[in-house]
Amino acid sequence: MRLAPRHIFLIFLFSFTLGIVVASFAGFRTFIPGLLRGAVVTVQLTLLGCALALALAFLAGFGKMSSIAPVRWLAVTYIEVFRGTSALVQLFWIFFVLPEFGIFLEPLEAGVLALGMNVGAYGAEVVRGAVQSVPRGQYEACTALNMGHWAMMRRVILPQAVVAMIPPWGNLFIELMKATALVSAITLTDLTFAAYQLNQTAVRTIEIFGIAMVIYYGLSQVIRYSMLALENRLARGLGRGRA
Repeated sequence: MRLAPRHIFLIFLFSFTLGIVVASFAGFRTFIPGLLRGAVVTVQLTLLGCALALALAFLAGFGKMSSIAPVRWLAVTYIEVFRGTSALVQLFWIFFVLPEFGIFLEPLEAGVLALGMNVGAYGAEVVRGAVQSVPRGQYEACTALNMGHWAMMRRVILPQAVVAMIPPWGNLFIELMKATALVSAITLTDLTFAAYQLNQTAVRTIEIFGIAMVIYYGLSQVIRYSMLALENRLARGLGRGRA
C-alpha cells in the first residue's frame, strides 16, 4: 500500500528533527567519524549478506519444490536448521567451530556467511510461496502454448512471483541490516560495536547511541523506499502499477 504524501512528509520531518536534535549535542563532531566507520562495515555486511541471502533463497526455494527427492530433502534440511536455531549460535559455529575442521574465515566473511544463510532460509519460504501463488491458469496457458518448463518460469511465472516477493524481502533485508550488530561478538567493529567502544571511553551514552539510532533508522529507510520503488517499477511492467 502506497504511503500518502502526508505520511511521507511526517516521516521525513521526524527524521530531520531527530537529526537536528542529535547534531546539537556537543560531542557530535567527536563521535561521528568513528560511528561512520562502523556504519561502513554495517553497510558492507548488509549488501553482501543480502546478495548471499537472495542466491540461497532461490536455490532452496526451488529446491524445496523439486521433484528430485535428495534435492528436496537437502533444501528442507537447510531451511529448517537455519530457521530453527539462533543466528548468534550460527555465527559462533561458523567463526569458532569451523576452524576445528580446518576452515578459517575472516570476521567479515563469517558475518556475511552467517547472516546470508540465516536470512536465506527465511527467504526460501518467500520464494516458494510467491511462485506457488501465481494462478494455476498461468501454468495451464504455458502448457497449452507448448512452452518448456524453464521458458515458462523465466518468461511468465517468475516476473509475476518476483513482484509478490518484494515486500517480504524488504522486511528481511531490514532485519538482516539490524542483525549485523551480532558481528561484534566476533571482534568485527560494526556500527553497534563502534558505539559501544566510544561510550566506554567518552561515557556520553545519550549522544553516542542517539547518533547510532539515527544512522540505523536512515539505513532502514533507504532499504524500505528502494524496495518500494522497485516493486512499483516491476508492477507497472506487468500492468499492475499502484494507483
